Amino acid sequence: TADGQRTLGLLYSVTGKEEGVVCLMHPREFTGTPYLVPDVLDAGYACWVQAPRSIGNDLRLEHEVALLDVAAGMAHLRGLGFRRVVLLGNSGGAALYAFYAQQALRAPAARLRHTPGGRAVDLAGADMPPPDGLVFVSPHPGQGQLLMAGIDPSVTDERDAFSVDAALDPFDARNGFAMPPAESRYSPEFVARYRAAQRARVERIDQWAREVIAGRLQDRKQLKMQGESADAQLRRRGAHTPVLQVWRTDADLRCWDTSLDPSDRAVGSLWGRDPFVSNWGAVGFARLVTAESWLSTWSGISSRASFAHCGADLELPTLMLEYTGDQAAFPSDMEAIHDGIASTRKQRIKVRGNHHGMALAEGEEPGQVIAGRHVQQWLRAAD
Repeated sequence: TADGQRTLGLLYSVTGKEEGVVCLMHPREFTGTPYLVPDVLDAGYACWVQAPRSIGNDLRLEHEVALLDVAAGMAHLRGLGFRRVVLLGNSGGAALYAFYAQQALRAPAARLRHTPGGRAVDLAGADMPPPDGLVFVSPHPGQGQLLMAGIDPSVTDERDAFSVDAALDPFDARNGFAMPPAESRYSPEFVARYRAAQRARVERIDQWAREVIAGRLQDRKQLKMQGESADAQLRRRGAHTPVLQVWRTDADLRCWDTSLDPSDRAVGSLWGRDPFVSNWGAVGFARLVTAESWLSTWSGISSRASFAHCGADLELPTLMLEYTGDQAAFPSDMEAIHDGIASTRKQRIKVRGNHHGMALAEGEEPGQVIAGRHVQQWLRAAD
């Protein structure tokens, strides 16, 4: 990469003579053979599957830095002589690729120079070949926007996982909750108060993150000024990078009340039907983050890796495939994503399936298979 790091990529090819290549990548995850690889190959394209520099760990993920990983893969593919390069973003990979396309299409001097946390990123000096087309499969608005909709605003103390404002508790029967598989029903008044409180909690965590960064920078400034005369305590503070623990991040009301933003989805979230497990368990979105990764990736206020931030700059041919039973992105999200993409050469197709393209009913053709056919048709038509 332009900053001297390494990132893994696998190139699949049938003939070794393909002129086009489709890229698949997620900012946090890596699977060597995503389910759409065979469809890409059957369409006559090669397929590049890339990993982020830190697989399976978003503790320090800053999307501006991740763009350098994408850029390294893109430069490699252009160097191999591919005439046409299409970015295919699935789930969180969609906002990552939208962000990359936005920055790659800009003149180098107009690209971002810092992460939201203040880290310098030399996008201007990086080789960032622009793509020729975009495919988004089960996209969500961006990880920050995803968390904004899912964070539990009833938390009153970020350092106490059990602190709760009962009037905002989404899992209190008095507010409309029913334990799955039963359906919850939240009143319009509760929903309005809840969403305002979600933003307020994200604002508080943003402030917490910025205070952590400011404190660390002050310690490092003092360390630099004192040099060899600095004592051990100052050296410890200057080296310390605090990790923020963010509890209760799986509380999107739409997951438990399917009358809100109705679709073909079942009750529950990506993490399952039991919100107590997903909110208080060890695994969950943004559970452990640095202040920098919170601001760049998980803050719905500060993160730039979102369709709301990037869509107006995306004027490339675009295919958008949405699953009608998605439990991470809902119809209103899909509408906003599609409407916000500036391209006049865009196509939106709805496919029955859950977020991962699994069938919604026994014996039904999986959404993955249907989506694959649409990808093939679009790629062939684009040649």
